[in-house]
Amino acid sequence: MNENHVQLCTGPQWAEYVQTAVLPIVTRDVDLGSAMLEIGPGPGAATDWLRHRVGHLTAIEIDEPAAAALAERYRGTNVEIRTASGADLGWPDGSVDSVGTFTMLHHVPTLALQNKILAEAFRVLRPGGVLVGSDSLPGDELHHFHSGDTYNPVDPASLLSRLQTIGFGRIAIIVDGSLMFTARKPAQEAAA
Repeated sequence: MNENHVQLCTGPQWAEYVQTAVLPIVTRDVDLGSAMLEIGPGPGAATDWLRHRVGHLTAIEIDEPAAAALAERYRGTNVEIRTASGADLGWPDGSVDSVGTFTMLHHVPTLALQNKILAEAFRVLRPGGVLVGSDSLPGDELHHFHSGDTYNPVDPASLLSRLQTIGFGRIAIIVDGSLMFTARKPAQEAAA
C-alpha cells in the first residue's frame, strides 16, 4: 500500500464516506443474514458498520499486519479476523448468508484473480445468499493516486457478464461516482 492509501484509507473521513455514501446504498434492499464474510477489509472502514447488522462477521485479510490490527481492534466482539487470501478462502461451501467486498478489487493484480475471488464468494454463499460490493471507478486521477501500488480497476461494463458467468443472478450494478453492486446466489429449487 503506497503512502496515499495510508493517509486516505486509514483516516476517519474514508470510514465516514464508506459508511454513509456506500454501505447504505449497496445494502438498502438486502438482508445480510446472521453470518457474513467480508473479503479484504484493509483498515476496516466497512467492518464496524457491518458488524452491527449481522450476528457474526468474519473478515478475511491477506495482509498480516492489517489483520493483526483488526483482530486487536475487534477482540471480544462479534467480529472474527482471519489472515487468508480471498481467492482461496478455505471455507466450507454454502456456509454464509452474505459476502462483502468494498473498494478492494482494484488492488487485485489480475482479472483472473479478481474472478477467482468472486467465484470463492459464490462458493461460500448459501443458496439465496447475497454478494454486496463496491469499488472505485477507473480514471486518470485514481491511476496517479495508485502510483507504485497495484491498480487494476474493475470495468463496470464487464462486471455483469463476469458475475453471470460465475453463476450469480439478480444482479444490480450502480455506477454513480463509484461502482456498487449486489448479486445473488440462486436459491436451490425444491425437490419434486
